[in-house]
Amino acid sequence: MGQLALTVLVTWFIVDRVDFGLEELRGIEASSWVPSPVPFLAASLILLVAYFLSAALWGRIVHDLGGPKIAIGESIQLFMIANLGRYLPGKVWQIAGLAALAKSRGIPVATGTGAAVLGQGIALVAASAIGMGALLTGPEQYRIWGMVGGVAIAALVVLLSIPSIFRALCSVWFRVARTEAPPQLGSVHWLKWLGLYTVNWAMYAFAFWMLSVSLDLGGALVPVASAFAAAYVIGYLMVFAPAGIGPREAALLALLTPHFGVASSGMIAVIARLWTTGVELVPAGLLWSRYVASSGRITTNPRGQGGT
Repeated sequence: MGQLALTVLVTWFIVDRVDFGLEELRGIEASSWVPSPVPFLAASLILLVAYFLSAALWGRIVHDLGGPKIAIGESIQLFMIANLGRYLPGKVWQIAGLAALAKSRGIPVATGTGAAVLGQGIALVAASAIGMGALLTGPEQYRIWGMVGGVAIAALVVLLSIPSIFRALCSVWFRVARTEAPPQLGSVHWLKWLGLYTVNWAMYAFAFWMLSVSLDLGGALVPVASAFAAAYVIGYLMVFAPAGIGPREAALLALLTPHFGVASSGMIAVIARLWTTGVELVPAGLLWSRYVASSGRITTNPRGQGGT
C-alpha cells in the first residue's frame, strides 16, 4: 500500500507541474485516439524487434561472461518471459526470473544474473544518453540539466573505458555474485555492449516517434524520440512503481507538452503505455505457453523418448 501511495504521489507531483487534468483528455475527439494503420504497424514492428534485440544482447553478455552460447531464439524466449516480472513491484523479479529460467537451460545462476544486471545497467546508460536530447531541445530550464547530464554520462563512459577501473568494478561485482570474472572480460566489452545498447535504444526511441506519426501529432524526431528514452529512465528509477507505471507517463507528459501541448501529450502517454505493454505481453504470453509445453514434454520424457 505504501508503494502505491508513493507511486501516486510522484505521478501527481510531476503532472501538477504541467497543470494537467483528466478534462484535458475528455476534450480530445474520439477519432484522434485511433492511429493510422501503416505507421502504427511499422512502429509496433520496430518496437518488437527492439525487444528481441535486448534479449539477444543478454545472450551475448552471458557468452562474454564465460557462459554457454545461447541461440537467439532461446535468448528471446527466456528474456521475454522473464520480462513479465517487470509488472511486479520492485526491479528484482525480472532478474530473478531470468536467472531461474536460464538455470533450467544449463546457464549458471551467477552468470545469468550477472548478465542481466550488467545489461540493465548499460541499457540505462544508453537510454540516459539518448534521453538527454529531450532536455537539450526542451525549454530553457531543462537545458541546463541536459548539459549536466551529458557531461556526467560522458565522464562515466570515459571512466569505465579505463581497463584497470573497469576490471576493478567487475571484480567487485563478481565477488558479490560469488564467482570469478572471466579473464577475457575487459573494457573493450563495456564499449561493445554500450554501443549495441545505444543502437537498441535508438530503435525504441524511433518506434515511439513512429507512434506519434501514426497519431498525426507531428513533432521533430529528436525531441519526441528522446523523450521516450528519458521517461523510461525516470520510470525505471522509481523502483516502487511496477514497470514504471505512473511516473513514466507523467515524465512523458512533462517532456512532450512543450512540443505537442498538454492534451495531446497526455493522450500519447496513455496510448504509449497500452502500446508498449501489448507489444511486450502478447509475444511473452505466447512464448510462455510454448515454454511450459516444452518443459512438460521434457519432464515426462526425461530420456527424450517420444519427446522433443
